[in-house]
Amino acid sequence: MASLQEPWLLENGNLKGSSKEIRYGRTAHNMSSSSLRKKSDLTLVSKVRCGMLRNLLTNLQEVILGTKLTVLFPAIPLAIAADCYGFGRPWVFALSLLGLTPLAERVSFLTEQISYYTGPTVGGLLNATCGNATELIIAIFALWQHKIQVVKYSLLGSILSNLLLVLGTSLFCGGIANLGKEQKYDRRQADVNALLLLLALLCHMLPLLFRMSAASVTLTEVPTLQLSRVSSIIMLLAYVTYIIFQLVTHRQLFEAQEESVEDGDDVLSEETPVIGFWSGIVWLVGMTAVIALLSEYVVGTIEDASESWGLSVSFISIILLPIVGNAAEHAGAVIFAFKNKLDISLGVALGSATQIAMFVVPLCVIVAWILGIEMDLNFNLLETGALTLSIITTAFTLQDGTSHYLKGLALLLCYVVIGACFFLKKTPLNDGNVIDLGVKSAAGSVIAA
Repeated sequence: MASLQEPWLLENGNLKGSSKEIRYGRTAHNMSSSSLRKKSDLTLVSKVRCGMLRNLLTNLQEVILGTKLTVLFPAIPLAIAADCYGFGRPWVFALSLLGLTPLAERVSFLTEQISYYTGPTVGGLLNATCGNATELIIAIFALWQHKIQVVKYSLLGSILSNLLLVLGTSLFCGGIANLGKEQKYDRRQADVNALLLLLALLCHMLPLLFRMSAASVTLTEVPTLQLSRVSSIIMLLAYVTYIIFQLVTHRQLFEAQEESVEDGDDVLSEETPVIGFWSGIVWLVGMTAVIALLSEYVVGTIEDASESWGLSVSFISIILLPIVGNAAEHAGAVIFAFKNKLDISLGVALGSATQIAMFVVPLCVIVAWILGIEMDLNFNLLETGALTLSIITTAFTLQDGTSHYLKGLALLLCYVVIGACFFLKKTPLNDGNVIDLGVKSAAGSVIAA
């Protein structure tokens, strides 16, 4: 495929950075998604004489047909057609959600292709930015439409699904498939992610406790918003430090994970890119634009789907959106758990949860601030309680560096209970904070007394 690469990216006839260093640019997120890719047969394409047409066909085959999720791509034009021709809005929601599944995996593929040219550090930064692009874009469109509760629900659901569903399924399936083997993983990465998740939890709990501690909600409304914005800035600074820690100062903590994957694993044996640098950039921009379009459909039709299906918006946002939207990444984590490569599975689940909690959530608060929208970090009592117990349970589960199927089963059961809780919760989006109502009623009873 060297003929398809730009000449200025070649050095002594080889791709710049194509040595062992290039493997360090791959994250667990990339490696997980790679398990769903398939090698393309370019025999027929190589016979095309026109160079421009040959490159176009090669790109189409690698980007569109180079994944096992190709069967879901037709959902994208169907969603657009359903919206244009006035089909049922629940159909638009369902088709858009299905269309987002292969796009999320393809974004991971494209960022990895670009990282082959930019080197591991820039590639790592690109992965850190685009790793949860789908959740970020959906959240921004929901903010634009002033659906703050949808933003909070969807981001909370992504964190819970990664900590309990993805990690639980990985540990359970890995334990069942490797009953006769001792399952170990590197605790150092888990400890770093758990520490950052606890920091994020603190930033979520303080605005809630701050509002609960006051006799009047009106007295704490503005200070709670200010506290949330300051906390968001601190979380973003902590996340930047985490990126420096991961890519620069303590890269050696992540090398062993990648070394263990390289031996005897055909899925990760590719050492050269399959598309050019500028082709990757163009495809990435195009995929992001399509994700933005489908995200707008999802946000605009979620309430109609809720009414049609008889499910609450909180259940759809917290449970259905993360499961379907990140199905490719989640499936990859489970596949590597079957192969007894828990470091990758943990890297996917904990890394994604940390990125959402420490980067996407505070970034949404800052973006809302810029747009003049009042979004705070108070996710209400029930939601914050579920997040608290999930993070603490996950931290306890991973504290000894070993795994078995019972740990995974416990995490899965926690997720089922939380899912049942939000399935039964029928609070409309425009309802006030339950905590606020509780505070008001308590204050009223004191006055009456």
